[in-house]
Amino acid sequence: MRRLLGALLAILVLGVLSPAGADAGKYKNFRTAIYIPVYGTRLLADPAEFARQFDRMQRQLKFDKVYVEVYRNHMFATDAEAEAVKKAFEAKGVIVAGGVTLAAGGKNGQFGTFDYENPADRAECQKASELAARHFNEVILDDFFFYTTKSEADIAAKGERSWTQYRLEKMREVAKDLVLDPSHKVNPAAKVIIKYPNWYEHFQGLGFDLDKEPRMFDGIYTGTETRDPYVTDQLLQQYESYGIIRYFDNIRPGGNGGGWVDTYSIKYADRYAEQLWDTVFAKAPEITLFNWMDLVNPHYPVEAGGRSAWEKRPTSFNWAEMAKGYKSLGKDDHFGWGRIAGYSLEEVDKALGDLGHPIGIPSYKPVQSDGEDFLQHYLGNIGIPSEMTPTFPQGAKLVLLTEEAKYDPDIVKKIDAQLKSGGNVVITSGFLRAMQDKGFKNIAEWETTGRVIGIREFINGFGAGNGTSLGQPKTPIQFPEVRFYTNDSWAIIRGTAGSKGNPLLLMNDYAKGTVYLLNIPDNPADLYAMPQAALSQIRHYLLADFPVRIDAPDHVAVFAYDNATLAVESYRDAASGMNIVVPGEGAKLRDLKTGRLVAAKAPPPPLKDPRGRVVQAPPATVFPISLEAHSWRTYRIER
Repeated sequence: MRRLLGALLAILVLGVLSPAGADAGKYKNFRTAIYIPVYGTRLLADPAEFARQFDRMQRQLKFDKVYVEVYRNHMFATDAEAEAVKKAFEAKGVIVAGGVTLAAGGKNGQFGTFDYENPADRAECQKASELAARHFNEVILDDFFFYTTKSEADIAAKGERSWTQYRLEKMREVAKDLVLDPSHKVNPAAKVIIKYPNWYEHFQGLGFDLDKEPRMFDGIYTGTETRDPYVTDQLLQQYESYGIIRYFDNIRPGGNGGGWVDTYSIKYADRYAEQLWDTVFAKAPEITLFNWMDLVNPHYPVEAGGRSAWEKRPTSFNWAEMAKGYKSLGKDDHFGWGRIAGYSLEEVDKALGDLGHPIGIPSYKPVQSDGEDFLQHYLGNIGIPSEMTPTFPQGAKLVLLTEEAKYDPDIVKKIDAQLKSGGNVVITSGFLRAMQDKGFKNIAEWETTGRVIGIREFINGFGAGNGTSLGQPKTPIQFPEVRFYTNDSWAIIRGTAGSKGNPLLLMNDYAKGTVYLLNIPDNPADLYAMPQAALSQIRHYLLADFPVRIDAPDHVAVFAYDNATLAVESYRDAASGMNIVVPGEGAKLRDLKTGRLVAAKAPPPPLKDPRGRVVQAPPATVFPISLEAHSWRTYRIER
């Protein structure tokens, strides 16, 4: 009872993890927090240093909350330091929570974790947890609560289990015995939140658990730092800053506290802004900026970066306007990353209030699954919005299944039921490869052969006939070869290599529904090398029942909402022309920034197949727009 009352009091006082609590922030649509690493905590315990840094920070951005870290890499803050910093922020009207990073340093550029078979490491983990709970009613674990060591003790403890199974079971035990129970014993009101990083496809192999942990802890938090998709070792796609929030929201409904972005590994300032924008486009109630020291440091180099190709254009991130917003104290007082964050959040906050709840094609990703890593985000970068979910989305009009769905032992039965109910299913070539000999042939007799074909031209088909060209890539793109029975299934989009064809979007009617195969290039990044016309045809079929789609080049994303609004964002380095396509005739499209209606194109002439027969394509209203480089716009569909 004491713990329940304490938790209720914490929620009332802090608005912890409550999306409604974001309304009380300095921005209208989300709350902003800053994470302070332990070395910063120790510095800020000095009142003079606190005064200098707080003044500099508040001149760069508005913030509602701080996470005050008390432990990282064998460094502890003292009780006195933790209390001093806590009280200093509270005196300024800032919400204060605690932070712990259960990491043990590292070497050779690699992260180090505790060895949880080592009594000394276990004791240090518990000590850090108790220290944070002693001072704060909310404590967040930075994203190092995983396990990498393979000591002799670990090997003996693992026994015959796989490393994945051993680490999952060990980290559940550690969570309970070394973090949660000790924290709640020290402070029954303590709310302990686990922050998960961005590499969710590989979590289970290191003990990060998306099955039981999200309900063991008092809440979860989401790493939305995608950084640069080319120069980093993870090669995360831009869309993930949006998509991972949606997935974690579905893993812990109402308990995903927000998104977390850092300033690292980017080549131009707009990339930092994009991560912030996409986090809140996904409707995160709070965004945490990592970290205080980098944001506030006047000596930390802040440069515009390689943005010369668009720096003079009216883009969503305007370096000159951003710089004007900093209230400098003199010639030696320059803005830092904090001002870049502040400007970016100010701009997007103006638009968020118009947008409803995010929607997308349901994509079933069971917890502890992997395969075709991060594919939903590659698809997001070609304008196919998805909503990853850890449970099969029964009743959906269309379900997207990547290779990850193979982890559900009943997946073929669920496909069968979906199709018999009148719903449709899209499987990827990775899913087919995994399941073609495990029951999927009872649905459609398709198979991948193990060979690849270099596609030189893309063809759109309308049934029997010659088809029409959708363009040619600059160099051949390698796709898995797929075998199927002619006239049993139809390749509605296909590729050719000389006189050899290969299906790229294959369909088969089954009961009341249709199953589609979306063939994915061997390198999923080659989706970006496909001609725009081919990408638009894929979107045409996959989004046939969706309220909006785009006819756009690669690296343009659309975020759709349940109140007939949308945001369109370009990650491209130049302005691009594109179309917003709304199903049905007579629709109107209003630009929410200007308030003006966008003029629709004249209806196209009747579409004909190669034999001259008119094809009755579903009616749609098409709105041409132009989108600047690394920019976004928001719209409302009106009838």
